[in-house]
Amino acid sequence: MAVNLTALLLLVIAAALGAGGVWLAVLGGSWYYIIAAIAFLLTAILLFRRRSSALLVYALLVIGTLAWAIWEIGLDWWQLAPRGGVIMLIGLWLLTPWVRRGLVSTDGSVRSSWGGAVPLLLSVVAALAIAGYSMTRDPLAIAGKLSEEVVSDSADLGGNVPPEDWHQYGRTPYGQRYSPLNQITAENVGQLKVAWTYQTGDVKLPEDVGETTYQVTPLKIRDTLFICTPHNWAIALDAKTGKQKWKFDPNAGLNPDRQHQTCRGVSYYADPAIQPGQPCAERVYLPTSDARLIALDAANGQICTSFADGGTLHLEQGMPYNPAGYYYSTSPPVVAAGKIIVGGAVNDNYSTQEQSGVIRAFDINTGALVWNWDSGNPDVTTPLPEGQKYTHNSPNSWSVSSADEKLGLLYVPLGNQTPDQLGAGRTEHVEKYSSSIVALDLNTGQVRWVRQTVHHDLWDMDVPSQPTLVDINTASGTVPGLVGPTKQGDIYVLDRRTGEPILPVKEVPAPTGAIEGDFTAPTQPVSDLTFMPPPLTGKDMWGVSMFDQMVCRIQFLQLRYEGRYTPPSLQGTLVYPGNFGVFNWGGVAVDPVRQVMFGMPTYLAFTSKLVPRADVPPPGQGTKGSEQGLNRNEGAPYAVIMGPFVSPLGLPCQAPPWGYVAGADLRTGKIAWKHRNGTVRDSSPLPLPFKVGVPGIGGPIVTAGGVAFLGAAVDNFFRAYDVTDGRQLWEARLPAGGQSTPMTYSLDDKQYVVIVAGGHGSVGTKPGDYVIAYTLPD
Repeated sequence: MAVNLTALLLLVIAAALGAGGVWLAVLGGSWYYIIAAIAFLLTAILLFRRRSSALLVYALLVIGTLAWAIWEIGLDWWQLAPRGGVIMLIGLWLLTPWVRRGLVSTDGSVRSSWGGAVPLLLSVVAALAIAGYSMTRDPLAIAGKLSEEVVSDSADLGGNVPPEDWHQYGRTPYGQRYSPLNQITAENVGQLKVAWTYQTGDVKLPEDVGETTYQVTPLKIRDTLFICTPHNWAIALDAKTGKQKWKFDPNAGLNPDRQHQTCRGVSYYADPAIQPGQPCAERVYLPTSDARLIALDAANGQICTSFADGGTLHLEQGMPYNPAGYYYSTSPPVVAAGKIIVGGAVNDNYSTQEQSGVIRAFDINTGALVWNWDSGNPDVTTPLPEGQKYTHNSPNSWSVSSADEKLGLLYVPLGNQTPDQLGAGRTEHVEKYSSSIVALDLNTGQVRWVRQTVHHDLWDMDVPSQPTLVDINTASGTVPGLVGPTKQGDIYVLDRRTGEPILPVKEVPAPTGAIEGDFTAPTQPVSDLTFMPPPLTGKDMWGVSMFDQMVCRIQFLQLRYEGRYTPPSLQGTLVYPGNFGVFNWGGVAVDPVRQVMFGMPTYLAFTSKLVPRADVPPPGQGTKGSEQGLNRNEGAPYAVIMGPFVSPLGLPCQAPPWGYVAGADLRTGKIAWKHRNGTVRDSSPLPLPFKVGVPGIGGPIVTAGGVAFLGAAVDNFFRAYDVTDGRQLWEARLPAGGQSTPMTYSLDDKQYVVIVAGGHGSVGTKPGDYVIAYTLPD
């Protein structure tokens, strides 16, 4: 009975591999699956006939598969496993007495001993030995060290922030995410314990949009932390105990048209014209998801009514359209030069009639408009006259900007014009400013320089991260630098005075062949410091078994793909890196003393498929805002279907690792080390702590103690790393997803590290409402 059932199973496998293998071969893919199907078929036939030669045929399949797998991908266990896992399990089963018993040799004698099974036994042992060896090595890791040299012992950290505080999103207006605190070191970080935990009470609701996320980085001023929540509550906490001091709820409500329900942070300002202790002498500015900016008294959370309209600035003013939910602010405004400077998020791919991406500077005390820079009308920055409107669908800045008051410049990371995948009809201004870093005059809003990171962007490659300002030592002296991470993996290191490269940037040929009426740029820029992945091939396809891996190979060849920047198509295009980004809003952390960076490059392929307008179905009832699935692009000739490139099981079709931590030298552009980051513990049916290297979204910080801190990965852990070599030094289990950027501060001579853990709707991590502080034991 066991032999017959085994033979039947092998027949089914042969049929599946044969059908899929022929399909794959017709598409121009590997012939392995056809050969494997024939081997399974022969084994099944011989088993039905009770021939012990079935074991020899199967031994040849094991050895052949092993040789093919090593030839394709080398000794990478995570890629060997799907190729050989099923085959090995069946090989072990064939070696059991239940199968061997009753098999006969060619002369008809019964074989129950190991005689006929020796070749199969040896092949299985060899395969297991190679698999075991491959588990001890990581062929994709870069093992090295960053220099520990103090390059600048008087590094400019930006702003006037006491060492023990964290005043802005990136700690200072330079956005370095670096703290000069050094009480926590690589030697003692393993002793960190929870100091306090606070729960905000703001939890994800059933009627919320999918991407309802906790992304906030707390601010710390003296003895108080300031945070915001996804539904835009502002909360002040005691920095020592975590106890709530006050809470303000702006009642921003819910709207299914919002693509994002989040708040990355608040902004802080101390008014030098008001005596300390007086009402609103220190203020917290709260951006909301219904397009308001509210000024609050940092002491008690009361509205500061002298700002704007009774304490509230209405950001929909001057917008060409006013559908609620299409425009809102998810990131903290910049406070610089007596102004509060606001960008905003515009829904991707909803319509050709969307809000403007205008950047506006308001008087921080009164809320009066000082200047506005609209990338669709970039030369006119004087305040918009009453009754006029900003340019619709102009590129927007949904992330965080940086400022250098000494140079009088604001550095804005700009997105693309929506619809992202359709470039026909874009104006010369849009072509110039889309997906770029723009330096604006802090006082007038006029453009000082622009550095475009993608030409004629058709892939939603917004510049997602706050530019980091850091001085760089070069052969010709110290240069005021800017570090700009991008979704496509390039990190631009520029002279922030001029936008000219410190590390070289070259133009390389790019794929052509856009849809009729559109075009592609003949070349695209690439920085010398890049985490750009190599192009995908069929051998990079993955699955938990040979079956879903084969399906992914078929899907891969059905898509249009000629490498990075393959244009959108009706056929369906593979976008790699995908618009999830190698780097996203979490950016990188920079040590300005050593002039090195710590980052979390992530690699996920996405797909996009254009849908002619006539084939777009009407909107469904109860539809909620999302960047995945069908993006309607109302008013455009095409909609677009977007999403991650996944197998029928919902797993990435590309082989892991999907996430790393990495360190690079900003003076040379060399990547010193790069290691897999994160486990599948919270994304697999069983809580297995396999260090695959998983995706993440969030950001790191670094400290003068030589330690980097990072949550972000899709397993619920908060981790510490040695900045020099990337070794993981410590980890703590989080009660929810840690897709935020941590911060650190000191109080009463004790250093704390804080992370917000509330999950991320798009990546499916566990939701929550936690703020957790860690410190060393007394």
